[in-house]
Amino acid sequence: MGVLFWSGFGVAVRFWSLGLEMRPFFNRGTLWTYPVFAGVGASFGYWLQGVNERQKAILDERKQIILEKRARRAQREVERQT
Repeated sequence: MGVLFWSGFGVAVRFWSLGLEMRPFFNRGTLWTYPVFAGVGASFGYWLQGVNERQKAILDERKQIILEKRARRAQREVERQT
């Protein structure tokens, strides 16, 4: 789903650039650029999604380590009190 959004974002960037240049949106000579911009946008979205997944995995791993450390500390406190 995210890649579809980023493809649309790439096409929107193309429309924006043509609007800034005050050129027509649909011209036979420049129609090939829309799939290029959509592909670049989709590639960026795919890469960004991978970055997000890797960061989430790292954060989950660190969270697990911290929770294990807290559990060991609580166990030591219980053993120390008895």
